[in-house]
Amino acid sequence: MTLYRRGRIWWAYVWVKGVRHAKSTGSKNRKLAEQIGRQFEDDLTVKRNLLPRFKPETTYEELFADFLANASPKPYHLDRGTVLLSFFGATPIGEINKNSAIAYRTFRHARKTITDTTVNRDLECLRHMLFWAVDEGILSANPLSRMKLVRERRKRRQVMSIEEEKAVIAACSPHLRQIVVTALETGMRRGEILKQRFEDVDYSRRLLYVTSSKTARGEAREIPLTENLHEMLVSIRRSEGIIFTFEGRPIHRIKTAWKGALRRAEVRHYRFHDLRHTFNTRLMEAGVMQEIRKALMGHSSGEEVNSIYTHVELPAKREAIQKLGVWLKCEEEKLQEQQKGGKNESHEHRTGENIDPSQGPVLGLRRTG
Repeated sequence: MTLYRRGRIWWAYVWVKGVRHAKSTGSKNRKLAEQIGRQFEDDLTVKRNLLPRFKPETTYEELFADFLANASPKPYHLDRGTVLLSFFGATPIGEINKNSAIAYRTFRHARKTITDTTVNRDLECLRHMLFWAVDEGILSANPLSRMKLVRERRKRRQVMSIEEEKAVIAACSPHLRQIVVTALETGMRRGEILKQRFEDVDYSRRLLYVTSSKTARGEAREIPLTENLHEMLVSIRRSEGIIFTFEGRPIHRIKTAWKGALRRAEVRHYRFHDLRHTFNTRLMEAGVMQEIRKALMGHSSGEEVNSIYTHVELPAKREAIQKLGVWLKCEEEKLQEQQKGGKNESHEHRTGENIDPSQGPVLGLRRTG
């Protein structure tokens, strides 16, 4: 057993028959970390002796079914894993290697026009399942543990305009409209919104507590409510339960409804996640500091960001949301003036076309010369 330090935390590395097993001790104290590491080594020894043998002959299809039944998978594991079935279905997992991953990438690109990013997500899912197989004693080691993925090109993130926002919201079905408004006025992730409960809304203080957070340590965060969002939540208020439902049932997916709303609104394509980026951009244009934006949105990038969160107090967050409200109001007024100006120009153009010069001055117009 060997101890290594990652940041401030000690990790224990144990080698068993040429396979390295790693575990975070969760401790900054070396003596305590040694005790945890020794226990980890003993547990591995016991586990190895209890297991009759590995099962590399298990097919991917069998592994996937076992994974879905016992590994508490997330929705995207089901989606990605199902796509992988068409290529790896009957393949024994002991025969999967880096060459298999390369062949899969070629297979996917040949059948459909997709990006390298999409294939990367598929292979990440496969690697995750193989790690689970190692933990369950089905495989001795993960052959894709050090697999390098194709470098992804970063795309420009789109920002929805006020005019597009109004068109999309008008085109949304009632249950989706509430979700879209929440995303635009809180910057919450889709998964956070769909799991939000009435118990986590403080109506008197106008605060929403995000308890299903994706921050570095999963800690909750608080977001002040805009006037519009507060009124919406009051209108659908219940004592408990999931906030956003369809026919009384929790919503798990909105992809089809979202695409339909964009099509009816006749706007360019947006990912739902672009609403989060739109919220961040609007805060920035309203003059809100980066640290406060990060705290409101629950950005996670390690210890440094977590330490920043603790210094962003509620009054600063309230001020940021107030700035957003003022900015939105100004943008809406600009949009109304532009629309009104367009109508006036159109009216003047039509009036000018109806004037007969031979009839002399009309409506205050004078001829000269």
